[in-house]
Amino acid sequence: MALLRSYVSGEWHTAADEGVPLHDAATGEEVARVSSKGVDFAGALAYGRRVGGPALRELTFHQRAALLKALASHLREHREELYALSARTGATLGDSKFDIDGGIGVLFSYASKGKRELPNDTVYVEGNVEPLSRGGTFVAQHIATPLRGVAVQINAFNFPVWGPLEKFAPAFLAGVPSLVKPASQTAYLTARLVELIISSGILPEGSLQFVAGSVGDLLDHVTAQDLVSFTGSASTAQKLRAHPAIVRNAVRFNAEADSLNCSILGPDAVKGTTEFDLFVKQLTTEMTVKAGQKCTAIRRAFVPAALLDDVAEAASARLAKVTVGNPTSEGVRMGALASLEQREEVRRSLKALLDAGSVVFGDPERVEVVDADAERGAFISPVLLKADPERSEPHEVEAFGPVSTLMPYTSTEQVVDFAARGGGSLAGSIVSADREFVREVVLGAAPFHGRLLVLDADDAKESTGHGSPMPQLVHGGPGRAGGGEEMGGVRGVLHHMQRTAVQGSPAVLSSVTGRWVTGAPRTEGDVHPFRKSLAELRIGDSVVAGPRTVTQEDVDHFAEFTGDTFYAHTDPEAAAANPLFGGIVAHGYLVVSFAAGLFVSPEPGPVLANYGLENLRFLTPVKVGDALTVTLTAKQITPRIDQDYGEVRWDADVTNAEGESVAKYDVLTLVSKEQP
Repeated sequence: MALLRSYVSGEWHTAADEGVPLHDAATGEEVARVSSKGVDFAGALAYGRRVGGPALRELTFHQRAALLKALASHLREHREELYALSARTGATLGDSKFDIDGGIGVLFSYASKGKRELPNDTVYVEGNVEPLSRGGTFVAQHIATPLRGVAVQINAFNFPVWGPLEKFAPAFLAGVPSLVKPASQTAYLTARLVELIISSGILPEGSLQFVAGSVGDLLDHVTAQDLVSFTGSASTAQKLRAHPAIVRNAVRFNAEADSLNCSILGPDAVKGTTEFDLFVKQLTTEMTVKAGQKCTAIRRAFVPAALLDDVAEAASARLAKVTVGNPTSEGVRMGALASLEQREEVRRSLKALLDAGSVVFGDPERVEVVDADAERGAFISPVLLKADPERSEPHEVEAFGPVSTLMPYTSTEQVVDFAARGGGSLAGSIVSADREFVREVVLGAAPFHGRLLVLDADDAKESTGHGSPMPQLVHGGPGRAGGGEEMGGVRGVLHHMQRTAVQGSPAVLSSVTGRWVTGAPRTEGDVHPFRKSLAELRIGDSVVAGPRTVTQEDVDHFAEFTGDTFYAHTDPEAAAANPLFGGIVAHGYLVVSFAAGLFVSPEPGPVLANYGLENLRFLTPVKVGDALTVTLTAKQITPRIDQDYGEVRWDADVTNAEGESVAKYDVLTLVSKEQP
């Protein structure tokens, strides 16, 4: 059988030995062999830092996002091939889609977030400018820049596609190269994934490396600029976190580990309600998707004591309809575990759980299968248990397979306590239509969970479910769950970047960040900045317009025309009694409208549209007779890489005759890259 190759230092590497055999989870046949013997791990890391890092850092966030989108589209064309290979891991077609389509979806999601939420620049500016002096000449800004190392990603066996891609995407978008090391049991699927990626030629060389086999001395060579992300058991995470090089160099370490996730049925969700049915359906689905081999699967199901028998009966009836067998066979709803070794591990864990309870459904030692040999393949029956929640075993032992435990509770406070006994979980869910119960459980359980789903009749149709991590949200949890965040949208990107506080003058910060900062030089030329294309416009280009005096007629007309007859604009006596105004004041939106009339250049030109205002604040009341002046300054310029226009953010400062700011806001416009 084929010996899986690693891809390191810009070339494919074949191990110097015969490797360890990997077997089809359903048939027991040998699929491939795996070994990393002969891989120069120090050289691979050095190559990523020397070649991959600089190539990625030359690209802007938007350019990297575009490459992620292109890669996702490329992989989507090869899904059928990946599905077929995924079946050998024991996955049904539905399981395979969860893994493969889910992973491709992560790439698309990060591509979208990169374009929408990150600048078309190589520097990420975080937060507002911090004033550090009274005169405004000394200020500070937090920026984030890519770490100059490699993101080492050690993945679990249960998601050989989604697992690597959900770590790779935020690292790539941040500008940090990745070195992917999958778990050996299903490494043949990850290997094919990487072959498809490398052969596409979409990614800059050095941005992705792949190791098939053991990690060898890889971690001995990590530096303070590298990162290590791990998915797997809590015990292995503990060992890796304590590795001397990781400790010595304070290497960023992210773990997603064991998780005894819970689902809680509300007291209102009695038999016959929508929520009761949703709870039972979700529980049995989470038990059987990927044969329960999901880090987010429901391991503990807490049910009001009075409903325990009803839930057990309904769940057993649904599980009885689940057909186990060869994942490629029609009608099979649950395939095999990833390996025979994994099956034995599940059985060992079940023995410990049975010390605290009993079997409601299933037989850990026997299962009827379709089109397969139950012993040669790693098959096991779904097993639903019932246990005493005061025992420690259900809150400490995880059977990483199609296993869940029903446990009763008698009060909100008690179920919150039971949920916390898991020691930290990736995901939890509350199924209830009782909003007060939901609030108490969410606020009580939140410190122990990375994600909480509230499921009811309102959101059930569109809910992605208890066990579906979303790339927009954190995928991690406290305590036993590892303490990490693998995704989390922009949070996941920033995990791969260094946050630095830069102190200096406004001019210096404008130069570093590429954004105009209040107090930095402005340029007032003969050409109105609205007459300039993106190619001509520069940060700091400005126009000062006005003054315009606000009259009583203006205020009265605006009130009548818009219907905004709030007393501060129309009732002199009531306005005078207002401690904030002391008399009639102009509408805030009248002030903004006057400002637009002052700074606009009305003729057709490069400015295509005004598409919004942000950060609008009315700072000083405008009285009748006040003369208004507006200063408009180009603050940020963001070309769109796939359009012939870009976005310009303008700083607008409206002042009165005394120089006091009466309104401050950002104006957002779309501007052509070239003159029309």
